[in-house]
Amino acid sequence: MLVVGLTGSIAMGKSAVGRMFTSLGAPVFDADVAVREIYAGPRAQAVDAMFPGVLGEEGVDREKLAKRVLGDKDALRRLEGLVHPEVEKARLSFFAAARRAGLRLVVVDVPLLFETGGHASVDLVAVVTAGEDVQRARALERPGMTHGKLKQILSNQMDDAEKRRRAHVVIDTNCSLDDTREQVRQFLRAAAAMAEGKVGHA
Repeated sequence: MLVVGLTGSIAMGKSAVGRMFTSLGAPVFDADVAVREIYAGPRAQAVDAMFPGVLGEEGVDREKLAKRVLGDKDALRRLEGLVHPEVEKARLSFFAAARRAGLRLVVVDVPLLFETGGHASVDLVAVVTAGEDVQRARALERPGMTHGKLKQILSNQMDDAEKRRRAHVVIDTNCSLDDTREQVRQFLRAAAAMAEGKVGHA
């Protein structure tokens, strides 16, 4: 089974590209969705024990949590130490289900794929990108986003140019949705051919 790692910095269009992969028949494991499920489930109490006061009516309040960890690398590491093992369990469960279904290609959507070393566990890396001005404009349209918060988030992410340098394929979203979808479609064609070869040599 060929595993494609999908990543990209904030507001580059990664979520939209992930939905395109899904619509084109490539199952996607979304790490951010897994985190949201953790924050809404039983482990929310553990997060609140680590950062008292971050619980809301529906689990962990991500805005409150962000205020506690952004700009504090030690706090962020402690949070990651709690959350990342749970995300890994969910990812392995996704892989197991995909293998049982006989799938030859899956996508894992991980925002910090390079930063966490996750790129070592995938076969191909697709990086979603856009111009810096486009990225900033998109990010600042998000509810609760400020210039200061964006700067803190970017400080925890690898530079976009370095991500593009390390990628097997770069998907540019600084264009129409149709053009972006065509980039995804072309990549899937090539990746599917690689998956066939991988299965044939297994």
